[in-house]
Amino acid sequence: MAEAQNIPAGSTTAGSIAVAAESTVATRMSAPPSFDVADFPVPHGREEEWRFTPLERLRGLHDGTAVATGEGVEVDIEAPEGVTVETVGRDDERLGKAGKPVDRVAAQAYSSFEKASVVTVAKDAVLTEPIRIAVHGRGGTAFGHQVIELGAFAEAVVVIDHTGDAVLAANVDYVLGDGAKLTVVSVQDWDEKAVHVAQHNALVGRDASFKSVVVTFGGDVVRIHPRVAYAAPGGEAELFGLYFTDAGQHQEHRLLVDHNTPHCKSNVAYKGALQGEGAHAVWIGDVLIRAAAEGTDTYELNRNLVLTDGARVDSVPNLEIETGEIAGAGHASATGRFDDEQLFYLMARGIPETEARRLVVRGFFAELVQQIGLPDVQERLIAKIEAELEASV
Repeated sequence: MAEAQNIPAGSTTAGSIAVAAESTVATRMSAPPSFDVADFPVPHGREEEWRFTPLERLRGLHDGTAVATGEGVEVDIEAPEGVTVETVGRDDERLGKAGKPVDRVAAQAYSSFEKASVVTVAKDAVLTEPIRIAVHGRGGTAFGHQVIELGAFAEAVVVIDHTGDAVLAANVDYVLGDGAKLTVVSVQDWDEKAVHVAQHNALVGRDASFKSVVVTFGGDVVRIHPRVAYAAPGGEAELFGLYFTDAGQHQEHRLLVDHNTPHCKSNVAYKGALQGEGAHAVWIGDVLIRAAAEGTDTYELNRNLVLTDGARVDSVPNLEIETGEIAGAGHASATGRFDDEQLFYLMARGIPETEARRLVVRGFFAELVQQIGLPDVQERLIAKIEAELEASV
């Protein structure tokens, strides 16, 4: 178990927190970001960014043997008034604006998609209803690209719902204008054989606020890579996530918050529960505070609850700081078994053991579920957690 580390303003760092302008840590990938797949070597599983991923289960997404087949995925977008939805070709200048691919699968996805969806919220528009994007797999292999762009001072909530069966590699770009506020809820509720690898890029404008909630339940292998960078000072980013990893599933969440601009904030909190033989969850939380990013305030947290024997968690927080002029920085990671004292407390008050277990797990996730802010989505996720627990009884 890794204990929390906090760094007060102006202090230097020690332990697992590196202070070095030229050092290479997990926040720096093995190859520079690029749109060209040829710039990335084929991974073999020994690389830092791939060492936890079961490459043999990626169906060829990592080595170039995967090609678009079958019906792939169907994308349906429901948007309220004030939103423009477009289908564009590869030459649209808005594609890739939020960030370049940082690994071979993301570059393969960028090199292979034919059409992209661009959702634009006009300047000053404040949406009262969420934008809903349904991505449904129909059994094939697909490569996708999605752009969500908010004009200055616009406000929106976006729900991206992944269901069905597919092998999908995708890039998703979030571009926030000055003063904009965007909340994105990405739900991975795939069928049991699906494979989903995605890079999420967020570019946060001056005084803009970005909140991401990543929820992962289904799929054989799911690997999500949220990344945040700042276009100007005053930006804020909150990255929340919850995952429930069942027997045989591999669920991996790799995050990078790149504090490249002064006086920006970030807060990361991911929680996961695991049960069943071969359940494997991976969480990598990278925060980079560059030399120019004075006044940064950041914190990252990962908590994992292991419900049964046979499950495995790898949790690695990384914090790299290149300036001592910060408002604050810290991280914490912990993995533990089910708390028998909590269970005893509830059972001593007449609550049956099965119900007591449900209450403890629901309480564990409650804080993050509430971050979604959409009652229908929250109720659905609570029901999904209940179903996962029911299956383990």
